[in-house]
Amino acid sequence: MKPVAKWLGWAVVAALVVIQFVQPARTNPPVAPESAIFKQTQMPEDVAALLRRSCADCHSHETRWPWYSRVAPVSWVVVDDVNHARKHVNFSTWQSLTSKDAGKTLHEMCEEVSGGKMPLKSYLWMHREAALSEAERQRLCTWTQQEETRLGPVPASTEGKKEH
Repeated sequence: MKPVAKWLGWAVVAALVVIQFVQPARTNPPVAPESAIFKQTQMPEDVAALLRRSCADCHSHETRWPWYSRVAPVSWVVVDDVNHARKHVNFSTWQSLTSKDAGKTLHEMCEEVSGGKMPLKSYLWMHREAALSEAERQRLCTWTQQEETRLGPVPASTEGKKEH
């Protein structure tokens, strides 16, 4: 092996070891079950099972952190994905949503799932059990539409409207 290649190899190994000390925070804040989507909505058990299996790892405070979430640089990507997902929709804090926001989120859930955008393909590489069949996608959308209807009509926003 050429000396430059040998040193480059050792430098890569050293860098991989050093970056293991730069670990992002893998958090699971306490969950109040009564605040979660599972208690705040009229959710059938089959839909709850779908959400727990395919969505809750990223979209709740009940993330199961696998072994590879502790290995940099993969850990950085996993933690960033979970943090981003929780900001978009967090099943653990569903009670904090207004009716309008809950309705919008339910609508977006159906769009994302039926469009094949969720669960993320990168998540499915390591979690094949999270894949949703077409029937499961339809079941989830049927429930989100029923729940939107149960919430009732969302008042029209008065933003941008002028008084006459």
